[in-house]
Amino acid sequence: MKLRVEIVYALPDSQTIVGLELPEGATVADALAASRLHEILPGKSFAGIRIGVWGAAVLPDTPLRDRDRVEIYRELVAEPKQARRQRAKQQRASGTRR
Repeated sequence: MKLRVEIVYALPDSQTIVGLELPEGATVADALAASRLHEILPGKSFAGIRIGVWGAAVLPDTPLRDRDRVEIYRELVAEPKQARRQRAKQQRASGTRR
């Protein structure tokens, strides 16, 4: 039996989705290698990057199931709490709220 999976990588202005058919027993690492995203997105290094399946963080040796969606997570540009504090500070200074 073949597994059908998607590999998803999104940037703020674009997204890349690669559909794959893999043999039963394939892992997340197998899917990433088969996706050839390193060729589609030159200059992007996926070494040490966080990955997940349907929004849950997983390790590369996690086995896949049919119709799984493997997500490659980008690094955060800013720590969320710090960014929220900065926006609140700017709003207080300008006297406006969004």
